[in-house]
Amino acid sequence: MSEDIFVQAPAKVNIGLNVLKQRGDGFHNIESIFQTVNLFDDLKVGGLPDDNKCLVDCPQMSLPESNTLTKTYEAFCSLTGIRRGVRVLLDKRIPSGGGLGGGSSDAASFLKALEMLNGVNLTAAQENSIAAQVGSDVFFFLGSNAKKNESSCALVSGRGEVVEPFTARSDLYFVLIFPEVHSSTKEAYALVDQAYNSGCVVPCSSFNELKGMYAQPVKKWTFANSFTPALVNKYPAIGNALRDIKECGADWAEMSGSGATVFGVFSTEVAAREAVAECQKKWKCVIAH
Repeated sequence: MSEDIFVQAPAKVNIGLNVLKQRGDGFHNIESIFQTVNLFDDLKVGGLPDDNKCLVDCPQMSLPESNTLTKTYEAFCSLTGIRRGVRVLLDKRIPSGGGLGGGSSDAASFLKALEMLNGVNLTAAQENSIAAQVGSDVFFFLGSNAKKNESSCALVSGRGEVVEPFTARSDLYFVLIFPEVHSSTKEAYALVDQAYNSGCVVPCSSFNELKGMYAQPVKKWTFANSFTPALVNKYPAIGNALRDIKECGADWAEMSGSGATVFGVFSTEVAAREAVAECQKKWKCVIAH
């Protein structure tokens, strides 16, 4: 039996997130910059003697029977015809329901591990066909860099399947605050739909302005997240976290994805560490790069 395979799954933050009106098929197009940060889930993947099984053990939380890893396994088996059993030990550090893409990143890294475990090299088109069956953010993570000292960055549009990579800035330091709030993606989109119906639309920069703004000094950023006002209204802790990180000197701050993680961007590591020291008096938080 082959040795276990170890892979890492990085978190991402959304630097701006424009959620467009609901499409006819019930989905939404988005416009955003995704950037990975060095906060990781760790996965250990090995073979099982029994075929057609994907056993997942996650000590930090109880996963539903159908999750992004089991969905990835089923899609891989269906595509390749390989039904070798696997076991996965998931060491979860990325908060669930935090808007950091942890489940999608786990799926992308697991797919790479399945390819290595079975000696298969899928094409990008084949990997994307699996991503389409698992989750919209998986497309980005399939092309992301899981190295600890490097970030991946991309313009992301469509449902998340249109990914245009570009070079990530290396001078950004992120302080991530985790409010004691679990925001489901389904709930967040429903709240945005309600906001659209009531005429409350968050002004967001146009898609063709995002990359240029990203290159500007952070204090000049005007990125916005369509989810933020509705989530802050329902969960005041998110608004409190945003206020606190700004008061700690963040050059810019927002909520990531559909929440509830809040993050501030700092231009120096010293400033970021000072902010963490202050925020830790009240919040669970980490520094990332």
